[in-house]
Amino acid sequence: MNNATKITVSTFSAVAAVAALEHGIGEILQGNTAPNGMIIASWADSELFRILAGEPAMTIIPNFLVTGILTIIFALVFLAWAILFVHKKNGGLVLIALSFILLLVGGGFGPPLLGIIVGSTGTRINSPLTWRRTHLPTGVRRFLGKLWPWSFVVSIISWFFLFPGAILLDHFFGVDHPLTIVIFILSAFGSLFLTIIAGFAYDSQRLVEPHS
Repeated sequence: MNNATKITVSTFSAVAAVAALEHGIGEILQGNTAPNGMIIASWADSELFRILAGEPAMTIIPNFLVTGILTIIFALVFLAWAILFVHKKNGGLVLIALSFILLLVGGGFGPPLLGIIVGSTGTRINSPLTWRRTHLPTGVRRFLGKLWPWSFVVSIISWFFLFPGAILLDHFFGVDHPLTIVIFILSAFGSLFLTIIAGFAYDSQRLVEPHS
């Protein structure tokens, strides 16, 4: 098993699940009411989520309460699968399927996108990673392998800055420039992709040098 890849997938799947859960809570708080359309704001009336535009989402369910309940249920299923079963056969594909379900029932846009990315990565947990060993120079692979723990930590911090960091900066310090959110989003996804690539390099290096 590729341990760095599994740790990356499980950790950021948890991030996606928690973010989707938070969408669900906002939708439940809007009560037994019907949205105006498929595109909704999970926290439409919350000043706290103003900087995130009320956290947009979509739903095929014409009821905020039911939408929120389904979002929480599928977010918990997503989390449980990511922690317990993602390393099983087709484990990553199940995460991708659950991500699309979350998209349709109110889990927002960011969490399902993150889920699809980590689910796709999860399909490589038990891969021999031969392409990385044969196409990446040894020096590059070793560098990326050593980089993985650091990029992993930086990526977690970046996602924290996106949520709840952006809300806290706005609420306590009045940092509400739209460019701030763009920077946080680019940092979060950019550092995630670096972590995934570095994780592949780390795992492929361990396969070649199991005692290093």
